[in-house]
Amino acid sequence: MYKKSRARPEQLIQRSVFQHLRTRGAAGVFAFHVPNGGYRRRVEAMLLKGLGVVAGVPDVIAIHEGRCYALELKAPGRRATQKQISVMAALERAGTRTAVAEGLDAALRCLESWGLLRGHVS
Repeated sequence: MYKKSRARPEQLIQRSVFQHLRTRGAAGVFAFHVPNGGYRRRVEAMLLKGLGVVAGVPDVIAIHEGRCYALELKAPGRRATQKQISVMAALERAGTRTAVAEGLDAALRCLESWGLLRGHVS
């Protein structure tokens, strides 16, 4: 388990979201995370950018019945960055449904409203 002082709250939320997707995801949902974060040396960052890495991609990408969904997860009290907002706007223009969820309950309610999770959070 994580020590509370070292826990990264958004990672804990993300881990829980993917546990819910594995255990109560709607039939046919394909969900994943694009690991774009973390420190990169300048040369490595340039190489990845050339390979198509885009900063600000939401934490959860899901595809279901031909539709794409993107969910940015935030710990309570935190907000999406301008880069994340810009990327989500571009995704919306491409036809993706997007949202920012503050906390685990909000994330689960969003996924439920999109029909990606069976059942409801109590």
